[in-house]
Amino acid sequence: MTYLAPRQGLFAIILLVSFCLQTLLLVISTDQQLSKSRALKGEQMVAQLIDEARLSLENKDRVSLSVIANRYTSEQDVTRILIKDNKDDILVPVGNAPMQQGDTIRQIATNGDAVIGSVALTLKDVSKGEIIAMQWPFVIGTMLLHLLLWLIYGYLARPTKEQISALSRNIQDLYREQYNQSDQRGYSRDLERGTTGSLADGTPSGSQMAGLAAKSETAGNAAQARPFNVHNEVNEYLRTQQNQSSSDETGSLTATSEGDIEDKVVGTAKRHSHSSQSDGQTSKLSATRAVDSVRVQILFHDEFNMLERLAPAQRLPYLALCTQLLNQAVTELLKQPLLLGVSATNEAHFEDDGASVVLKADNSHAKVALAGVMLAKLYLMLNKIIHDKHIELSRFALPAKAGVSDEAQSEPMTHLLQSIGKKEQLLILLPAAGLKQISNHVQVHSIMRPTTVYERECAIFDGGNDAMIQRLADVRNAVLMIEDEDESAT
Repeated sequence: MTYLAPRQGLFAIILLVSFCLQTLLLVISTDQQLSKSRALKGEQMVAQLIDEARLSLENKDRVSLSVIANRYTSEQDVTRILIKDNKDDILVPVGNAPMQQGDTIRQIATNGDAVIGSVALTLKDVSKGEIIAMQWPFVIGTMLLHLLLWLIYGYLARPTKEQISALSRNIQDLYREQYNQSDQRGYSRDLERGTTGSLADGTPSGSQMAGLAAKSETAGNAAQARPFNVHNEVNEYLRTQQNQSSSDETGSLTATSEGDIEDKVVGTAKRHSHSSQSDGQTSKLSATRAVDSVRVQILFHDEFNMLERLAPAQRLPYLALCTQLLNQAVTELLKQPLLLGVSATNEAHFEDDGASVVLKADNSHAKVALAGVMLAKLYLMLNKIIHDKHIELSRFALPAKAGVSDEAQSEPMTHLLQSIGKKEQLLILLPAAGLKQISNHVQVHSIMRPTTVYERECAIFDGGNDAMIQRLADVRNAVLMIEDEDESAT
């Protein structure tokens, strides 16, 4: 595996700063050189203009002065020429851009000792963009040079295999040292706690405490295999201590010490029983569970409890319609070759709180998790059509929401549907094996800002591939055709 050079991004930032500074210094130095050369050129032009226009300036011949000044304004650097007489009145203002900023050079025109006027020549400023445009070979060359330096650094500064091996050894040694230190600190705390407890309670110490710990661990491991008898454990412990200790030490064990030992053994057994109970609770969230059956739960999205307020003459036919629709959906869907080996273990029946269907896998190749997701999505599609049709006819109907989970997580899924489930939404709460079955057919996304463990593990149906959607559309049309035939027959 090829590793990048260390801090290659930081080195790129340094090279970028270097390139910007070089470009800035280039612009500043070029601007100073151009300013000096333009100033010398402007002074020469003003002196030459005064020599040529001295006679016309004495006679205040504006036409001649305009002709002479226009010849100088044809220069690229000259933006304005202003000629005034000895009374500071403007005789000739010439220039293509009078309002343009620039450096102005003024000089008084004399004839001997007499002042006959003045000439002001304005040179335009050179913009920074023009300087960069003039120096484009240097700018591009500097940029390529910095890019080449970055590539060379990325190639030469990559860590070698020896450096990577040495770094991994150093990391392992550091972790090993930290682990040993933590073990030593934990052992010291346990030893100090055990010594303090022995001195305060009068319980056995040293080898007796070691024997007690071993006996407690044995009792904890065998707690699930056989019933726990406190008196038998205490007697067995006392017999062990009698074999290891002298007769006088054994005789010093009083009823108080026996009670302390009994309390310790009982406490150990209780801790093991609590840990086994917690393991049973966390097993519901185990990601390694096999998926042999799934439960599809369908609930009405009834925000205002309209169903329970509905008269039985209207509620019962509506629930019967939903039941018939769900059972026909199950029958038609399980005919698909993709879901071969999946069967329903119950017949759904809608109540006020919804309905549920349990699907099981008859063999190890059956995609029961995919069947549950497809059934839930199929019923949501059917219910939306029925709901829209009933609303169009001004009849009572409710939107639905669905959830798919395995049997171990059916109760949490019910709570999720009631708490966070939204209209026309499909929630999925399956272990890793179930998610793997549906990964090639559907897309899901996680719940935003989960507040419980089940909300973090739950996923929301976000769409399916074209083949699955087309298959569901065909099954939906088949169910609706059966529904239409039943209605026409009645």
